Amino acid sequence: MVRILLLASLVIALPLRAEDVNPQTWHRVVGLLEYLEGDYGDALASGDQAELEEQRGLADEVIKQLEAAGPAGAQYLERARALEAAIIASSPSDQVVPLCGALAKTIITDQEVVRTPQHLPSLEQGKAQYEANCASCHGVDGAAKTEVAKGLTPPPANFLDDARMTTLTPYKVFNTSTFGIKGTAMAGFAALPEDVRWAQAFHVFTLRQPPCTRAPPSVGLFELATSTDAQLAAKYGEGEVACLRRVLPRRAADTLSIAQKGLDDALALYEQGDLDGARQAVVDAYLNGLEPLEPKLRARDGALVANLEQAFTRTRLAAQNGQHFEVEVGATQALLEKAQSGSRVSGFWSVFIAAFFILLREGFEAVIVVGALLAVLKKMGATAHARVVHAGWVSALVVGAAAFVFGQAFFAGANREWLETVVALGAVGLLLYAALWLNARVNVSKYMGQLRGKMTTALGSGSVTGLFFIAFTSVGRESIETALFLQGLATDSRSGVAWGATAGLGGLLGLVVMIHTVGFKLPMKTLFSASTVLLVVTAVMLLGKGVHGLQELGVLPLSPVPFVQVDALGLFPDAWPLLAQFGLASAAVAWKVVRQLPESFTRRPGPKAT
Repeated sequence: MVRILLLASLVIALPLRAEDVNPQTWHRVVGLLEYLEGDYGDALASGDQAELEEQRGLADEVIKQLEAAGPAGAQYLERARALEAAIIASSPSDQVVPLCGALAKTIITDQEVVRTPQHLPSLEQGKAQYEANCASCHGVDGAAKTEVAKGLTPPPANFLDDARMTTLTPYKVFNTSTFGIKGTAMAGFAALPEDVRWAQAFHVFTLRQPPCTRAPPSVGLFELATSTDAQLAAKYGEGEVACLRRVLPRRAADTLSIAQKGLDDALALYEQGDLDGARQAVVDAYLNGLEPLEPKLRARDGALVANLEQAFTRTRLAAQNGQHFEVEVGATQALLEKAQSGSRVSGFWSVFIAAFFILLREGFEAVIVVGALLAVLKKMGATAHARVVHAGWVSALVVGAAAFVFGQAFFAGANREWLETVVALGAVGLLLYAALWLNARVNVSKYMGQLRGKMTTALGSGSVTGLFFIAFTSVGRESIETALFLQGLATDSRSGVAWGATAGLGGLLGLVVMIHTVGFKLPMKTLFSASTVLLVVTAVMLLGKGVHGLQELGVLPLSPVPFVQVDALGLFPDAWPLLAQFGLASAAVAWKVVRQLPESFTRRPGPKAT
């Protein structure tokens, strides 16, 4: 029986292991297909049988690699064999080349092949390593006119040749230097560190470029790694290619690469069995890699940022549960690549519209609370204390302005997340305090004389302090977040941000006036009751955001449940924030019910009429 069980477990485990394909396999297959895509046309046109045989050997290697990948590679074998048959038959290049490109693209998409360096390549290091490892064949200048090159068939690539460089990308050169080319003198240098191979690959593309005399356009590292010179010239202009190749993006502007590297570190820890370390590495990758760029990315493509946040949540949960971690890491890295490749500068009107709606979206919640407080104070005749509310929200705007002026040096990543979380949780307590204070004054008949005649006594010094901090915290969190969003947009169009923010601020002020006016016209009891409900609802929303913030910081674990996600309302499909919100809402309802019970139970009938 034991032997049968062991055999059965082995049979069950075999398919699972077959799917566990080394990522290097996919890099090798994609590299082979890209090499065929770029070189088959020239080989066919030359009629050189040695070169054609090389192409057939590469196609055969693609099939062998896919067969070695087991079930994961089997889905591509039919197309790979059709490609090999076309190459053996010396089919026209306009038939073969599209087959190579389409199959490579399918594998890249399906297997989430990461084609970006983990670290920003050093061109200085690339130059030194190229001269040490590659110059003997390709030449220091890249022209491949060396004594060694004269004796090689086929000859080494000439990196100064326009036609040759039209087919190359840094990723393709990286793959070639990693695996080599079977049947040629090009050996693989997989023993070299990955950073060195990437640095060499990027250096190759500087060899035929003149010196750069100005700053290059804003281009992501992914696009530089996967584009030919011709593609960059078509998109940004021929005159920009030299600077794009010679001046790589600074790390500060390319923190998505930090996220990529963090996920690779998490994967390494996971493979070592350190699940908690892998989980923390995912948290760090999110906070240090995505969070600093979130304001800019969200303004440009909010849907992509939402997908990235969900992907990081799934990845962290996979590490927490020890299941499907490799799959989730691959999916998240694919989205990061999409964010890197899709980064482009927005125009004035797109920035204007984004800034306008950011002001309305982020300020709506704060305006509702501040407007309600001002309406209540006006109705009570305690207009002197309105200055305390104004001082609170103005102070919060000053903090937001400081965040905008001094940048994201401090208000970024984990610092920003901690700040927003602490402010949100602090605001919960203050809003509940205000709700209790208002609810105690619902019975207008008991308090009208006090409220209108003795404002200071009615409010009390503690209440004045509370009013200030309620206004400050209600606006403070949104003010800082709005400042960071606008700062990200300002890199695209400062004038668009200025005009859009001004228009959004005007809309918010109109909303305050409307709430203030309508609130003053309401009956006292109705206004107090509505304001109480509003403050409690806002507290419930902020509690959800605060608990979710603790989860993003890694303080609380993840416990996903089927539920809708509405970030603006503080609703997240996770048991921790939902239970906290349910508990707070239930406590508020129970407190209200209990407050009403004594009045019902103790009410006595009035004296009978005589």
